Amino acid sequence: MAGDVESVRCCIAGGGPAGMMLGVLLARAGVDVLVLEQHGDFLRDFRGDTIHPSTLEVMHELGALDEFLARPHQEIRQLRAHVGGAPMPVADFTHLSTRCRFLAIMPQWDFLDFLAGHAAAHFPAFHLRMRTEVRELIEEGGRVVGVRCETPEGRREVRADLVVGADGRHSVVRQSAGLPAREFGAPMDVLWFRLARRRSDPVETLGYFEAGQIFIMIDRGDYWQCGYVIPKGSLEELRAKGLEVFRDRLSTVVPFFKERLGEIPGWEALSLLTVRVDRLQRWYRPGLLCIGDAAHAMSPIGGVGINLAIQDAVAAANILAAPLRASRATVDDLRRVQRRRELPTRITQGIQLFLQRRVVAPALRGRGSPRAPLLLRLLTWMPVLQRIPARLIGIGVRPEHLRTPVERADLAAR
Repeated sequence: MAGDVESVRCCIAGGGPAGMMLGVLLARAGVDVLVLEQHGDFLRDFRGDTIHPSTLEVMHELGALDEFLARPHQEIRQLRAHVGGAPMPVADFTHLSTRCRFLAIMPQWDFLDFLAGHAAAHFPAFHLRMRTEVRELIEEGGRVVGVRCETPEGRREVRADLVVGADGRHSVVRQSAGLPAREFGAPMDVLWFRLARRRSDPVETLGYFEAGQIFIMIDRGDYWQCGYVIPKGSLEELRAKGLEVFRDRLSTVVPFFKERLGEIPGWEALSLLTVRVDRLQRWYRPGLLCIGDAAHAMSPIGGVGINLAIQDAVAAANILAAPLRASRATVDDLRRVQRRRELPTRITQGIQLFLQRRVVAPALRGRGSPRAPLLLRLLTWMPVLQRIPARLIGIGVRPEHLRTPVERADLAAR
């Protein structure tokens, strides 16, 4: 640190799953990396809390799986939906060829806190700076050479061989870089909230499709994380009808929740996820790379956005660790990251867009009791087909594995 200017090999904007995982893996390979997180902690409700089997595989390759799973979590081995009152299987994870054949449900702040603690204990090249908000990029000669950020102590500059934008779907880095994106649209938004869980409740995570309504409930141990899907941009119309109307609508979808709906004290207890699906045409510029939601905002369908972001981070570390250590990362290296991850992104978004058009939008428009789409009926008639959505959700397209060397403090001392 010299005055208000700091220099590192790699500066990552955003301490979410993509940014933290990339920071850990680069530091594990001996790359001096600084992660900048604008908040003072990771405690934010209703972020994606699913840890997929492919991510758990990465945690095993880090040598941290057992320690990680010692933290409180729930395990989901099957996904089901209720369509017009009829239960229907969707995905069976028990046949996956991974060590962990389940989705782990854990608060995202616990996951991020674990990564930060693991890196601090083992990789001295890892640095995390909280309450540091990236405001703009620094460019010289057509190349990004760092960021300007705001801290409690004032304005700071971080100079870096590579800046990585991992700051989410509202990415400041992406906006500042002027990278063009293609918007695909979405027919829905999601209201997230909590309701208490009772022993008599179902024991599995479920999705309910009723007349014009979609409701998701995720088992979080002592409470349900609930998602109520609404037509895009319809929140104000819903609010105008009043909270009692909202509670009444919920009670028609999940009657056993009726006595608990008073636990929703007001609209402030609901968190709106504005759904968007987009993808950068080019994920990089000289000195800059975007990954995760900053490169491709995903629909919440399947909860696969986090998995895709972490896979981006693993691929980026595999490709960039050696060039960054040698201070010779080029545009060709950044292009390789996009080439590696663009096909999985396109396929995943294509599936999400298909389901939005063929399942979600018709369900939200429906008036009478809905009929299960042919796709769901096939999964019921031929259970072996449930392995396909299980693989797409749990592992994804082109899963990544660690290919970076290990340079740990405890190993270096031997």
